[in-house]
Amino acid sequence: MRVLVVEDHAALADSVARVLRREGMAVDVVYDGADALERSAVVDYDVVVLDRDLPGVHGDEVCRSMVARAASARVLMLTASSTIADRVDGFGLGADDYLPKPFAYAELVARIRALGRRSQPAVPPVLIHGDLRLDPSLRIVTRAGVRLALSPKEFAVLEYLLAGRNRLVSAEELLERVWDEAIDPFTTTVKATINRLRTKLGDPPLIETVARGGYRI
Repeated sequence: MRVLVVEDHAALADSVARVLRREGMAVDVVYDGADALERSAVVDYDVVVLDRDLPGVHGDEVCRSMVARAASARVLMLTASSTIADRVDGFGLGADDYLPKPFAYAELVARIRALGRRSQPAVPPVLIHGDLRLDPSLRIVTRAGVRLALSPKEFAVLEYLLAGRNRLVSAEELLERVWDEAIDPFTTTVKATINRLRTKLGDPPLIETVARGGYRI
């Protein structure tokens, strides 16, 4: 899942990003509305976590602009105000969900995951392929009943491939959907991650490499 965090309080923004990255999400961070508009116009995010009370370009304007250009990202709006009127206003702007500050990170993660599922074609709550079973909510992968220890990026790559349902996924697409903007587009990170996944998944092999095409399960 690709997420944009828009929050002018840098410490909070960076803290949220760290939590989401530990959950295997690809996270970009900006600290003002102008950068949010620029970034969301060029990157296809699944979810935008948007502070409503931004200086300069207000969060309301960011949300309104994204809706006007029919951006596919779901918007989770954050605000220090928890009144019903504010929530109604936020939904009226086109926000998909609303979370008052302060919030529990566990709830934030759960809401982002729920919105992420809505931004993509429907997939089963548990992904199964043969004797391989991946539970996104519990963050558990098993093969033949044996639990596998995967890193957050290995888990995210496997989840993306399984959700593709036999679809061929290019290395470039994996970079865009699983990693954030800090990744070098010419890196061998995808290949290295796939190789580690193959080792951990064991035999018979599950991940197919298609020359000049990409990967699929």
